[in-house]
Amino acid sequence: MGTQDSFRDRITRRRLPIVALVTYVIALLAWAAVIGRWFPMPGGQMEMQMRMSDPGAPEAMALSNGMTGISLYLLMWGVMMVAMMYPSSVPLFRLYAETLEGTTTAGKVTRVGAFIGTYALVWTLTGIVPLVVNALVPIGSLANAHRGLLMGGSLLLLSGYQLSPYKYRCLRNCRSPLGFLLSHHQPGVRGAVRMSWQFSIFCVGCCWALFAFMVIVGSMNIVWMALIAVVLSLERSVAWGEKLARVVGILAAIAGSTVLLIALI
Repeated sequence: MGTQDSFRDRITRRRLPIVALVTYVIALLAWAAVIGRWFPMPGGQMEMQMRMSDPGAPEAMALSNGMTGISLYLLMWGVMMVAMMYPSSVPLFRLYAETLEGTTTAGKVTRVGAFIGTYALVWTLTGIVPLVVNALVPIGSLANAHRGLLMGGSLLLLSGYQLSPYKYRCLRNCRSPLGFLLSHHQPGVRGAVRMSWQFSIFCVGCCWALFAFMVIVGSMNIVWMALIAVVLSLERSVAWGEKLARVVGILAAIAGSTVLLIALI
């Protein structure tokens, strides 16, 4: 009991939020990179025919340019995930840094770097999923031929997951960084990597349906990116986050049903 109380005291003590400031700066730079398109996608003639904000366009461009295109796409996707996920993860990053009291400065930097770096790596790897899906079923072609059905179906998928118990199991872990650290804390750099990996899995489980919808409407559509980033940040950080998740699920069900009905008439 004494050890746990000491640990709780360490991670709840207020300190200069250097980690928070660095995280926000990284996220701001990531947003600037996405909006300014600092990471070009090799497109050739395809880029002249498609806009990067079109559904399936970035994925099609990446797949048509082999490993170079895929690598650039994953880099772009990773930067997007940092921009969208880092701000709402600041409480966890800050609390983790505060558990390292008594560690050397180099040790703190190494462990915190491993923690936030692993988080970015896991989210970057999720970019493989839209590439595989697009390789099997070209999203751009499907959107052009059956936009209403695709949009309606993706909204109903989003609704179903937003209202499922699996969403809330993951969301509760994301909303309680203190509880996560108390139950999953491991020492050392390897421990930082393992903890970050475990937390990242909860985050992916919490948000994957929102990102699936983002891919359908256009993974480089800045407006949808911003809206989804706001929604997932509020879900994870405010007191009424779980209620918001349910409201999003209900609205997605209404919108999806409406769009499908119009498409089928």
